[in-house]
Amino acid sequence: MYYDEAADAVLNNLSTSEEVGLSSEEAEKRLDKYGKNELKEEEKTSVVKLFLSQFKSFLIVILIAAALVSAFLGELVDAFVILFTVVLASVLGFVQEYRAEESIKLLKSLTSPEALVLRDGKEGKVPSSLLVPGDILLLQAGDRIPADARLLEALSMKVDESSLTGESVPVEKSINIFPPETPQPDRKNMVYTGTSVTYGRGKAVITATGMSTAFGKLAGLLGEIERDKTPLQEKLDQFGRWLGTATLIIVAFVAILGIIEGFDPFEMFLWGVALAVAAIPEALPAVVTVGLALGVRRMVKRHALVRKLPSVETLGSTNIICTDKTGTLTQNKMTVEKVYANGTLFTVTGEGYKPTGDFFRGDSPVSKDIHLHKLLVTGTLCNDAGLVEEEGTWDIIGDPTEGALVVAAAKGGLWKAVLEEKHERKGEVPFSSERKMMTTLNTSEDGLYAHAKGAPEVILASCTKIFLEGHEEDLTPERKQEILNIVNDLANQTLRVMGFAYRKVPEDILPEETEKDMVFSGLMGMRDPPREEVKVAIATCTSAGIRTIMITGDHKTTAFAIAKELGIFREGDLVLTGTELEALGDREFDEIVEKVSVYARVYPEHKLKVVEALKKKGYIVAMTGDGVNDAPALKAADMGIAMGITGTDVSKEASSMILTDDNFASIVSAVEEGRNILKNIKNFIAYGLTCHIGLVLIVLVGVLAWHTLPVIAVQILWINLITDGLPPMALSMEAPDRGLMKQKPTKAKEGLV
Repeated sequence: MYYDEAADAVLNNLSTSEEVGLSSEEAEKRLDKYGKNELKEEEKTSVVKLFLSQFKSFLIVILIAAALVSAFLGELVDAFVILFTVVLASVLGFVQEYRAEESIKLLKSLTSPEALVLRDGKEGKVPSSLLVPGDILLLQAGDRIPADARLLEALSMKVDESSLTGESVPVEKSINIFPPETPQPDRKNMVYTGTSVTYGRGKAVITATGMSTAFGKLAGLLGEIERDKTPLQEKLDQFGRWLGTATLIIVAFVAILGIIEGFDPFEMFLWGVALAVAAIPEALPAVVTVGLALGVRRMVKRHALVRKLPSVETLGSTNIICTDKTGTLTQNKMTVEKVYANGTLFTVTGEGYKPTGDFFRGDSPVSKDIHLHKLLVTGTLCNDAGLVEEEGTWDIIGDPTEGALVVAAAKGGLWKAVLEEKHERKGEVPFSSERKMMTTLNTSEDGLYAHAKGAPEVILASCTKIFLEGHEEDLTPERKQEILNIVNDLANQTLRVMGFAYRKVPEDILPEETEKDMVFSGLMGMRDPPREEVKVAIATCTSAGIRTIMITGDHKTTAFAIAKELGIFREGDLVLTGTELEALGDREFDEIVEKVSVYARVYPEHKLKVVEALKKKGYIVAMTGDGVNDAPALKAADMGIAMGITGTDVSKEASSMILTDDNFASIVSAVEEGRNILKNIKNFIAYGLTCHIGLVLIVLVGVLAWHTLPVIAVQILWINLITDGLPPMALSMEAPDRGLMKQKPTKAKEGLV
């Protein structure tokens, strides 16, 4: 547990010291006991085994038997055609699936190669693989955390845990003790393998390594999950069994009837075998493979890359899409949307970190405003983040929240590098979780100024004046209350609100003495905004009979607001947190799973539980995501869809399909392709069965009505070769019908016929 114990108790339990750490001898002993701090790799499927797995289909087995019989009868052309279609389908399937699963290997790459630790009372770097429980870790901004650990010190420390929890905002860490029932994402005195320090520094004692870490358990989940057959594979197997059984019964019946009618038994055997071969649409595997391959090519042009051929059709049958929020429905880029200054609320336009956008007062753009200028200057100078451009792409360096402030200032024509040249930083009071504010001292043309940012209520408490109408005026209790009302309004819109203040100070002032008698300059509200095109995509999914469910590591209020805005949450739906989900028994959860449209503050095990519960109900489930935390659910879903740009390598390898533009809307295009492929396969089967059943009936009527065989064995095989040649290939290339996306999804148990 550790997070619910005092630091001294944790150190005592792990038999280590904060000042000295472990001795080298003790570290060696523990390495023997616990093993290396590495993730175990799962056994890989051999190339031969992977190739042979392509021949598991019952229909393929029947076709191989038919080819052997045809060759035995001397019909080499027919045997060659059958074998060619079988080999074509198998080779294409093998090539698509040749890339072995590398999830565990990629998880290993997320750990740090070296770590700064305290051993024998001395600081030194140790390979991450040699870390053991009880080692004292020394952490600072930029470090990737190499093992799970309990914090002993946390100085203004923030950690990016998005790869594990899906939450876009870095988590502020502390050394406080938390109750036993605290969910994992809220255990702020713990740090986890694979996450990274974005701000501040700290000291921690390692509590778990290797497969015992949160990442290790995630790796274990990935290794335990077996991929189910896709709906298409199951339907083809079912169709093959049905067709094989029906063919053998009918042919045996007609052959026996022929013998009773006086035909030569050996001739009837040859004829029966030929009829059996003719009754099976041997072009089906080729039609399916070609149809899927063409679908894959079309989908690549529509920003969807399919890793396994049969998965293309799965999307066409999908009736539930479980989607992560951060980076999938939203941009995963904190953006300032509202600014409050001089008693006025401004709206800020623009997307992501690109510094293009405008400030609006109502419907009117604002070009120059002294109050906005003062606020943006403070937000930029009291800031440790940076804005960079590489090959036309804008990104931020440092904390995403601070980055959003720098971008907002750039939209107003204030660039951080230029401001810092004119206003050199002379000192600072760093942010801390206790103080909830940060202050810097910067030079200016008319003297030294203190600039502060932080929680609005804390900033207001440090202010005695407010900048209004171009002047500094007294900050009265009424004005304070008015500002706090604005803060509440913005918070109810799921915006993260920060307050800003400044003060001119004497040259010899100590930084600690600056945070009083300040001048309040305004507020900024920011959030990770939804993608504009997603709302239309979700509406299209709804009209196509596909329900969208949000599963995120973010907070309940934020998740609910985004879900409502995008049309995911409907009246009467439920919102569950990970803690509430854990409290439910399996039976209780099964009863309400169809009513829940939003899951918040969930962990990988919860996502997996949701996907498995929906599959148990008979739904074809697609799961989208981009983080390591999404990987188990991506692998378990009928269709795992990873993000190609922001997605981690782990999520991509666990998925069946990758969106190359990270656009939820591209799923709609992929669903249409999947539905079209299934439609074409059904059309071919209808065509094939019509031809082949017609041939059987001709022979049956001939034997019964005229006591003669209308066609001989060679003629049967020739007719079969012609009907199963080019016509089926044409059917596999049919374009989608109009209104295809207004039809309901194919039911899971609905057959191909």
